[in-house]
Amino acid sequence: MSPTRADRIRSALEAAFAPAEVAVTDDSARHAGHAGARPEGETHFSVAVVSPAFAGQSRVARSRAVHDVLAAEFASGLHALALRLTTPEEAARR
Repeated sequence: MSPTRADRIRSALEAAFAPAEVAVTDDSARHAGHAGARPEGETHFSVAVVSPAFAGQSRVARSRAVHDVLAAEFASGLHALALRLTTPEEAARR
């Protein structure tokens, strides 16, 4: 069985950011009929990453870094990500 897009996203994020925490949720069913949605799903995801790699980076820089890491997924059908990207210190304050 080949890995799901969620599995591939998780693996890519773990390799790139050595996160303390990573959560990937497929939200595609909630977006059925919306732009970029496909009948087979795996197009819309929520992603939460807690990583020290984000220290000193703006929200935009963090988002760009994640999008760069996932460029191959976007090229193959990933349409949208809802991102929550924090450092361990920021996550502890929540």
